[in-house]
Amino acid sequence: MKRWYGKLLGFFAGAALLRGNPFLGAVIGVLIGHAFDTDWFKLRGDNPYAVLGLTLEATDGEVDQAYRRLMAQYHPDRVAQAAPDIRQQAETKAREINRAYDRIKTLRRR
Repeated sequence: MKRWYGKLLGFFAGAALLRGNPFLGAVIGVLIGHAFDTDWFKLRGDNPYAVLGLTLEATDGEVDQAYRRLMAQYHPDRVAQAAPDIRQQAETKAREINRAYDRIKTLRRR
C-alpha cells in the first residue's frame, strides 16, 4: 500500500511554518512527509514477519510452518536441563515468536 498523505500534509505544514520562504518549507515538508510515508521512523521490532523469518507475501501455511519450526527449536521445555541463562533466553525467544505469530493471525483475520 503506497501512502501519499504524509507528503501532502508536509507540503502544507512546511509552507505554513516557513512563511518567509514557503518553497523551502514545502520542500522540507515533502521530504519529512515522504519519510513518514515509507516508515523510516518505524521501529524495526514492529515487523512480526521478520521475527518468523518470512516476507509479507507468505501464505498461511508458510506462517504456520515457520511458527512450528521455530517453536520446536526455541521451546523452553527443550532446554529444561540447561543452564538458567540459556533457559531464560529460550523463554524470551519463545515469547517473541508467540507474540509475532499472534500478531500475524490477528492481522490476517481483518
